[in-house]
Amino acid sequence: MKLHVRIEKDEAGYFVAEVPALPGCLSQGKTREEAVTNIHEAIEGWLEVMESKKEYPKEELIEVVV
Repeated sequence: MKLHVRIEKDEAGYFVAEVPALPGCLSQGKTREEAVTNIHEAIEGWLEVMESKKEYPKEELIEVVV
């Protein structure tokens, strides 16, 4: 899966990473590289939480690779 990540430097000097396609998926770091590492973890956590929010019967699920 490929996602676009927007990284900006905030007033305090931290790099803030946001994934526009995943509402609320944000992270930060003291360096750009740290922000990128942290947003990877945030994306994984976001996907896990969203997948666990609702249980569906297995016959209603299909898997799609993008």
